[in-house]
Amino acid sequence: MENDRTTTAPSRLRAGFVGAGFMAEVHSRAARAAGAEIAGIASSNPASAARAKDRLGVERAYASVQDLIHDDRIDVIHVCTPNATHVALAEAALKAGKHVVCEKPLATTVQDATHLVELAATAGTVATVPFIYRFHPMVREARARIASGQTGRISTIQGSYLQDWLLSRNDDNWRVDAGLGGPSRAFADIGSHLCDLLEFVSGERITRVGALSRTLFSGRAHHKNVQTEDLVAAVFATENGTVGNLLVSQVAPGRKNRLMIEISGSESTVQFDQEAPETLWLGKRAGSQLLVRDPDALSPEAARLSVLPAGHPQGYQDAFNAFVADTYAAIGGDNRDGLPNFRDGLRSAVLTESIIESSKCGEWVDVPAAKELEGVE
Repeated sequence: MENDRTTTAPSRLRAGFVGAGFMAEVHSRAARAAGAEIAGIASSNPASAARAKDRLGVERAYASVQDLIHDDRIDVIHVCTPNATHVALAEAALKAGKHVVCEKPLATTVQDATHLVELAATAGTVATVPFIYRFHPMVREARARIASGQTGRISTIQGSYLQDWLLSRNDDNWRVDAGLGGPSRAFADIGSHLCDLLEFVSGERITRVGALSRTLFSGRAHHKNVQTEDLVAAVFATENGTVGNLLVSQVAPGRKNRLMIEISGSESTVQFDQEAPETLWLGKRAGSQLLVRDPDALSPEAARLSVLPAGHPQGYQDAFNAFVADTYAAIGGDNRDGLPNFRDGLRSAVLTESIIESSKCGEWVDVPAAKELEGVE
C-alpha cells in the first residue's frame, strides 16, 4: 500500500551550525537526512569549530559566529549553544535574513522570548524550536484519537520526564550554572518538552499551576553555589477544567530519558512512553490494547511520519530528522501540521516562569494568557 511518507525537503538548502556539542551532532545528522548541504559551523573559538568540522563532516569552519551568520551563501542557521546565548544568536540570524532553528529554551525570560517572536514575524523567515517529541508517529496517533473524540471528554492529564544524569554530587554540567542555563534547569530543559507534549496531544492549555521544586545539592563538582532545581512536581488545571499533575527530575536513578504522558477521558485512556516509542497504550474499562506502530493502520499524520515499515523501530533521531525536514519544507512554502515555532518557544518560557513563581511563593499561579501573541504570526 502506497502513501505519502516523505520527510525530504523540497530543495537543497545550505545549513550553518552554531555550537559544536552533542546537539550540533544531532542537528547536523537531521539536516543531512533532510537533504541539506552541511555548509558551515562556528563555535566558541576557531579551534573548536575546526575540530567539529572534521568530526561532523561540515564543508567549512568559520572563524567567528558573525562570519557564519552574515555569509550570504548560508540559508538556515541552527543555534545549538548554551541557553543564555540563544537570544543574541537568534536575533543576529533573523536580522541577517536567515531562517532559524533555535534550541530550547528559546530564551531564559518571557521578555526575551517575546522579542524573538516579534522579530521573527518582522523578518518573515521560518523560525522553529525543536520540540521534537511531537514527531514520534505514535504521538501523532494519540493526538488524532483525542481530537476525533475517541477518548471522550478529557478528565485527567498526567506526565513525567525523568533522567538520572545529574544524580550524584560529582555529576556536573554547564546547565547547572544559572548564568549559562538560566534560572530554571530541570523544568526549562526537560519540563518544557513535557508540557509542550501534554498541550500538543491533549489540545488543552494549562491555565493554573501549583509547583514545588528541590535542589538536592547546593554545590557540585565545578559549581559551588547551585541555584537551579534538580526536580519539580506540580499540579495544574486547564482552560477546560481538566486537572493534571507532572513530575520532572534529573536525579531519578535508572531513568535515562523517560518521557511519559497519560491522558484519560470518559471513553478511554492513551499513554505514550518515549522509551518505548513504537507503541501506544489504549486503556478501556473492558479490555485494554497495546497499539503497535503500523503505518497502514494509523491516522494520516502518524502514517506520514512512519518512514520505516512496521517492525523496523523508529526513535529519537528519526523524530528529530522529521522536525528538521518539516522546518525545511516550511522554508520551501510547504507548511505541515504540528511544526513548533518561536510562538511555541514563548509558550514554554511563559510556563517556566509560572512554575518558578509558584515554587517560590508556595501558592497557585495563573499562567498568563500571553496577549503579546495576539496577531503575531
